[in-house]
Amino acid sequence: MQFSDLLPEDIGFLEYIGGELMDLGDGYAQLAFEIRPHHTQHLGVVHGGAIATLADHCGWYAVISQLDKEFTSVTIELKINYLKPAKGEILTAEAKVVNRTKRTAFTTIEIFAKDTLVAFATATYSIIDEKRLKEKSC
Repeated sequence: MQFSDLLPEDIGFLEYIGGELMDLGDGYAQLAFEIRPHHTQHLGVVHGGAIATLADHCGWYAVISQLDKEFTSVTIELKINYLKPAKGEILTAEAKVVNRTKRTAFTTIEIFAKDTLVAFATATYSIIDEKRLKEKSC
């Protein structure tokens, strides 16, 4: 499976934060971004929203890695626990699909700064048949 086959035309928000897909497998994804000043909050550590954004995108990639081309997914729930302040040079997220049905997929996501686990998330994604969605909207 080619990364370019999975990428929709507009994933601008991930690009905007500097996120990069590092690894992609069957039900697995790893994303990272270099920590920049615009990722930090007033105490100088990575903002929780930046961490959540990375986690959400990572879970999404893990899900779509298991879907046929005509399907996609959207987030229906994201829960995140912040364990430690995220500092350093790079923030990395690793996601795994734990359970998938015809309509939903459930993932776990671990977020690391260096080798330190700084956050743990779970996310549920709705699986969507893009062709059927387009037919309904006409």
